[in-house]
Formats: sequence, structure tokens, C-alpha cells
Amino acid sequence: MRRETAKEREQWTAHIEGRSPAKEPKYRSIRWGKYASKREAETATKLHALEACGEIHDLREQVPIVLVDGRGKIKPIIYVADFTFHDKGGYRVMDAKGYRTPVYSLKKRLAALLLNIYIEEV
Repeated sequence: MRRETAKEREQWTAHIEGRSPAKEPKYRSIRWGKYASKREAETATKLHALEACGEIHDLREQVPIVLVDGRGKIKPIIYVADFTFHDKGGYRVMDAKGYRTPVYSLKKRLAALLLNIYIEEV
């Protein structure tokens, strides 16, 4: 007789309780509080500390940047930056990356070519 796995048990329990089963993270990152990964949470902590001591200002998280406007039924192409802020060097866009997807690479190039926005990776 075959034993059921923990994953099968969770799926069955979720089905009985009327909820969706817990999903496995897409790129094996583990959520860290309100952040998508531990790296993003650590970067946020550092940036908030820099803002508190006055090194940077206007720190924002999860900022949508429209790369290409949409038309009619065609949706716009949007990049969501993990962090944006101003410092002595000007406006900066920062992304906490563990894995570069092909879509991310394309959006990074579009931001640089079309909007002169250079995304820094940590």
C-alpha cells in the first residue's frame, strides 16, 4: 500500500477546507515578513537606516514604472522596482535579485534604453 506524501495531504486538506493549497515559491525564495526574500528584507533594512540618518531621502518600495504605454486592448509593459530613492547622485532604482529571469533582463534593458533608468542589483 502506497503512503501519501505531505504535499498530497496538504492538497487534500485544502480541498476539504475549501481553500487553495499552499503554493511552492516560483524561484525557491522564502518570504521574509512583507518582503519577497531575505535579501530584499535585508536591503530594505539597510536603506531605511540610511534614510533615518539622512544619507538618502524619498525612499519608496514596490514602485511601478511604465516602460511602454499600452494602446487599446494591449496592456502597458510595467516594471515594478523593489526600491527607489534620492541621494547625492540623484534618483536611483534598486532591485534585490537572486535570479535574473529573461523577462527581468528585457525590462532592465528597456528601462535603460527608453527612460535612461539604470537598475542597480543587490
